[in-house]
Amino acid sequence: MALVVITGGARSGKSAAAQRMAVARSRAGARVVVAVFGKADGDPEFAERIERHRTGRPEGFRTLEASDPRSWIEDVAEDELLVLECLGTLTALAMEEIGQTETEVASSDLLDSSLSEFVEWVVRRPGDTIVVTNEVGWGVVPSFASGRIFRDALGRANAALVTAADASYLAVNGRLLDLGCLPRDVQWPAD
Repeated sequence: MALVVITGGARSGKSAAAQRMAVARSRAGARVVVAVFGKADGDPEFAERIERHRTGRPEGFRTLEASDPRSWIEDVAEDELLVLECLGTLTALAMEEIGQTETEVASSDLLDSSLSEFVEWVVRRPGDTIVVTNEVGWGVVPSFASGRIFRDALGRANAALVTAADASYLAVNGRLLDLGCLPRDVQWPAD
């Protein structure tokens, strides 16, 4: 079992890199299932994005289209290569599922708990997994509590996945930086 995480900003090349990796594994005999998340809900631009992703996948890949964060899990065979596209959208669905609670702190705790459970499932999953996720911490601090809760929860989930991953990459302008080669701690400069 191997866990690969590919993170990056919008249009950074993370999905294309994940697909190339999955194609290479399928040529070596792996059966591939792609779990995709999101609801177009009357948004024609988002519906078009979904269709572009759908038609861009190789013919032999099985696709699970999920509109909630958990129900699709039972449809993934243990021996399939799972491509999760993407953790950011799954996080948004989890936030929507949690809905309005009494306090923002409660929402944050519920989302963290939901994502922690998901990360634990991915880490202990017996099959190979590629997680595509959004790098969300480089922008301005969101002005709304819901945006801060989303950003913080996804950032923590990303860090946990990268820590547990066998390989992790940051996609930047179509190029990949190997995060496993980078130091975890800073060193004081030599005199």
